[in-house]
Amino acid sequence: MAIARSRSRLTAAAILMVAVTFLVDACGAGSGDGAKAGTATAPAAHFRVSSMLKPSGRALGVVDDKTPWQYGIVTTFTKEAGRAPDIREYYSSWGDDFDAEGNAFLWQHGQLPMMALVPSDTSLADIAKGKEDAYIRRLADQIAAYDGPLALSFAGEMNGPWNSWGPKHTEPADFVASWKHVHDVFTAQGVTNVIWVWTPHVVDSGTTAELRPYYPGGAYVDWVGLIGYYGPIDGTAFSSLFTPTLRQIAGFSSKPVLIAETGVAQSDQKEAHIRDLFEGAAKAGVIGLVWYDQRKDWPGSKQLMDWRISTSVGALAAFQVESGRTGFGHSFKNG
Repeated sequence: MAIARSRSRLTAAAILMVAVTFLVDACGAGSGDGAKAGTATAPAAHFRVSSMLKPSGRALGVVDDKTPWQYGIVTTFTKEAGRAPDIREYYSSWGDDFDAEGNAFLWQHGQLPMMALVPSDTSLADIAKGKEDAYIRRLADQIAAYDGPLALSFAGEMNGPWNSWGPKHTEPADFVASWKHVHDVFTAQGVTNVIWVWTPHVVDSGTTAELRPYYPGGAYVDWVGLIGYYGPIDGTAFSSLFTPTLRQIAGFSSKPVLIAETGVAQSDQKEAHIRDLFEGAAKAGVIGLVWYDQRKDWPGSKQLMDWRISTSVGALAAFQVESGRTGFGHSFKNG
């Protein structure tokens, strides 16, 4: 089923590229210098994200491991949070095709799609050397043909030792080189609808690597996206969980900061932790917060954590009250 669907999408994309190339030639458009010799020029994206790079409000989002078409998480979040999410984040494995229809569905319903592209077992060094360019160009063309914005995170939590692309597995220089290469290929393919989100895990006792060596530079990053959870391992206060990392990042980047993945584990302090999270995030001036509304084992352990908003009546009420009081909930679609 997956193979057939991918081939169908590629066939449709090929037809679209031929049609667009014909129209461009007929109108006497430019020669497409960014494409490599022998490669058809990618269709230029109709949507440009330039006006979205410095949002004035505070977005509220939700993330899970379902595809864009699996809209249940949005429906559940809307009911529990008291408002629809502004961002719907999901994960995509290296080699997967881009789901243009699913992402368009999200955007049409008011959610900015955010794709966390996971390199899995693909070598970052190989990506940087151009060995994966056929896939990168294909993905870039598919995204460019989608008439809407996409926030894109590549190889997130690159400072996490539990990832095959993290410390002790891959050098920071390989991460930076691979990020820049993917970005450069997208640029050469004429992609204008991607917001590039650099997403490290917060620095803590289990994630001690310095972040500066992993930063690709301001020309390659639009937003900084932090990942961190309130729980017995990461921390239970914004001041200890996020603030030290925010200070470290401020030393080398002035890009807008999005809390790209967070949650509060169930405990008798969950209501207080939710209040602390929203208050701290608002004071820190972040542009948004994306909630992981699931139950899941903690990385590297068998400890099951329940991050859902609805773990108790108190937690549910605290989320609704505090998110509203601190101004989280901003529609990108409506400005």
